[in-house]
Amino acid sequence: MIVRMAEAADVPDILRLIRALAEYEREPDAVEATEAMLAERLFAPVPAVWAFVAELDGRVVGIAVWFLNFSTWTGRHGVYLEDLFVETEARGRGIARALFRALAREAVRRGCARLDWQVLDWNEDAKAAYRALGARHQAGWEPWRIDGDALAALAE
Repeated sequence: MIVRMAEAADVPDILRLIRALAEYEREPDAVEATEAMLAERLFAPVPAVWAFVAELDGRVVGIAVWFLNFSTWTGRHGVYLEDLFVETEARGRGIARALFRALAREAVRRGCARLDWQVLDWNEDAKAAYRALGARHQAGWEPWRIDGDALAALAE
């Protein structure tokens, strides 16, 4: 198994795994991203989002898509993991752990204060895996979002 920063040639595999994640999360029609959009964002002259890919026998089987956030309390950036996904057939081989290790190393290299992400409340397998890494659930904060028509209306 190899974990590395994504390259432009990985974009089709990244999108394939994003679509598989959406299927897993019971939202198969929610993915609007295209290869062109991902390539533009991941490989911009000054990117604002990055990805690690995990290869098994030369095939991309896992992704971790992330970006930097910022803590005003610590005065430092953090890494926010937007999506982590490993193909069903490749699970149980330490690939998710290896992707998290790559994220942790990147966070430390950049002087980041933390690594954050969200998990669906019904995904007990993921929660167990995260606890095994030493992660803990953040109680007290609720995720909120504004998007779609409400976002457009607020912007007017």
